[in-house]
Amino acid sequence: MIQDQELAKVVIAKRVALELKDGDIVNLGIGIPTLVANYLPPKVEIFLQSENGILGMGPAPMKGYEHPNLTNAGGSPITFLPGACAFDSSVSFGLIRGGHVDATVLGALQVDEEGHLANWMIPGKMVPGMGGAMDLVTGAKKVIVAMQHVAKGNAPKVIKKCTLPLTSVRRVDLIVTDMAVIEVTEKGLLLKEVAPQTTVEEVVKFTEASLIIPDNVPVMPITL
Repeated sequence: MIQDQELAKVVIAKRVALELKDGDIVNLGIGIPTLVANYLPPKVEIFLQSENGILGMGPAPMKGYEHPNLTNAGGSPITFLPGACAFDSSVSFGLIRGGHVDATVLGALQVDEEGHLANWMIPGKMVPGMGGAMDLVTGAKKVIVAMQHVAKGNAPKVIKKCTLPLTSVRRVDLIVTDMAVIEVTEKGLLLKEVAPQTTVEEVVKFTEASLIIPDNVPVMPITL
């Protein structure tokens, strides 16, 4: 189990980046998903989409170069890459709901054995709503969850049944954590890989949901 929290986030971002293909239109959620763009394989170019009406987002601007009208859906300052465009929310959600987003990478509070995602209702906190997450999970061709494997106090986040409100009735496709890569299949949750410095036994210990475990589970093909 990786103890360094910042390293754990890098592990997640690096592994998710390997799932993205050259030319993909990708929506990255707030938090860990935003790190994915920093670790794309060489010669892989993706087009970042933001549900507030942007296609072609670049990295965060240098300090002092922020523009108040250039932000992502979470309100963080961004830059535009050459060829980027801006449009209204109706066009943005037309892209999402029309199935034109190749992949969305979202954080999560819980994912259950059936692959259902809960990622917007934070207990004890006022939240404005689920934002575009419902549309993204329903409309994107591939849904990848990028999250740390356990919550505070080592409480499992991959659980039997979500206790928080679901984001969508659609199942996610892949769960990438700082401990494992888990594929959602018709037969259940399949343990595909374990993270560096992590064992299969540790993954099982910190996972409430049942896992399908092959005889040989490889380590994530990333470097630390």
